[in-house]
Amino acid sequence: MSDNHKNQQDGVALLREMRERSHAGGGEARIERQHKAGKLSARERLELLLDPGSFREIDAFVVQRARDFGMDRPENQYVGDSVITGWGTINGRLVYVYSQDFTVMGGSLSEVHAEKIVKIMEMAMKVGAPIIGLNDSGGARIQEGVVSLGGYADIFLRNTLASGVIPQISAIIGPCAGGAVYSPALTDFIFMVKNTSYMFVTGPDVVKAVTQEDVSFEDLGGASVHSTTSGVCHVATNSEADCFFLIRELMTYLPQNNMEDPPISKSKDDPLRTEERLNTLIPDNPNKPYDIKEVIRLIVDDGRLFEIHEHYAANVVVGFARLGGHTVGVIANQPMVLAGVLDIDASEKAARFIRFCDCFNIPLVTFEDVPGFMPGTRQEHGGIIRSGAKLLYAYCEATVPKITVITRKAYGGAYCVMNSKHIRGDLNLAWPTAEIAVMGPEGAVNIIFRHELAEAADPVARKAELVAMYREKFANPYVAASRGYIDDVIMPSETRPRLINALEMLQNKRDSNPPKKHGNIPL
Repeated sequence: MSDNHKNQQDGVALLREMRERSHAGGGEARIERQHKAGKLSARERLELLLDPGSFREIDAFVVQRARDFGMDRPENQYVGDSVITGWGTINGRLVYVYSQDFTVMGGSLSEVHAEKIVKIMEMAMKVGAPIIGLNDSGGARIQEGVVSLGGYADIFLRNTLASGVIPQISAIIGPCAGGAVYSPALTDFIFMVKNTSYMFVTGPDVVKAVTQEDVSFEDLGGASVHSTTSGVCHVATNSEADCFFLIRELMTYLPQNNMEDPPISKSKDDPLRTEERLNTLIPDNPNKPYDIKEVIRLIVDDGRLFEIHEHYAANVVVGFARLGGHTVGVIANQPMVLAGVLDIDASEKAARFIRFCDCFNIPLVTFEDVPGFMPGTRQEHGGIIRSGAKLLYAYCEATVPKITVITRKAYGGAYCVMNSKHIRGDLNLAWPTAEIAVMGPEGAVNIIFRHELAEAADPVARKAELVAMYREKFANPYVAASRGYIDDVIMPSETRPRLINALEMLQNKRDSNPPKKHGNIPL
């Protein structure tokens, strides 16, 4: 055997050994512990998330550089360190990924761990493809001190620079604590898995030491808390498999970057389909609720709504759907929850979603049935003015096609905010049941006719007459239509074909905002 041939064999053998060491992560025992905790390994997660056989890894042979506190010992020299990075495809479309490996030093973030993530994020931005992060980490690697903290900041900067350029998705599938939470918080969507993932700035031990509160990991920062109370989590799932399935589904609605239009998905659902049920869906009693999700499902392709923040601020519904195969962002007041009123959380939830859609060229379809903004000291002291202004800002700023359908109530300032014609709504439609007024009939009569009512012989009967008169004048869309504030009054049953036609009409829309570095949204 020649020396060259032997050297080649030795080289191949070494490569195989290095690959095996890299793929081994923290070893079989730690992987087994991961499985017993109900969690997959970092590589198993990538296999579920990506198309089979599509993953290509980079930086598989990187090794941490720290030498203090025993980090120079051979057992601490993990090939690839505590994160796996690379790219693959989802439904044939390119995505960049990183998957933190909890079996390697608890998935802690080291200098090289951060460098690997930064490199893959920068590649994603150069190419113009989404980045998906699978987070399962104990936080900064304490042995490296400020170097690991600097690594987090390097990632935060790339998250911010990538915002609005490429979609960024975070899956929290284990612990995510301290400074680690801010990278997911800067991304577009956060997915969490119930009972196995949590996020918090300070853990239960610190909370107890500082505030004397006894709280569990789950109650402090679990998926249920963040998907219902804080709004940090956009989608909570029952398992990791569900999480990756839903991320794959979400990707079907999104473009690769801000220079592309969303993908078109052909459907057998007839674009000219009418839905007679819509003609009788709105109750005769204006104070009786109905489910706006039923309205949406009767209109969109195949009745499919991919809801975002389903269990948070449920008085407004936001999510992705398709009309005639085209992705749209849906924003809708929900009469079933708090009568569809806009409060602090609902306003911010909708504003955030609208701004994402505008970043990525996704048209907005608004279903409006709103009695106004939530009254009360808690809302006022909490900043409802500022939060409502965020929603107003988001609608005003958006330059994508914007369509509104008023199904019933459009009262007060909320009428203005919910994509009215006055803030560049492109097509504003109304059902015959639409009521457009400064406020509801009861409140309006109490103010306008307060002196007359005070002097009336039978104030109850007189008030009923005045309420009926006010309702007759404003409990219809024709006053607004007579001024051009409503472009057309349509039969509810024909909403689907009218929306699809409008989207086709608006597909070449061009609009712009005044030149500026950036606006100053009322945060």
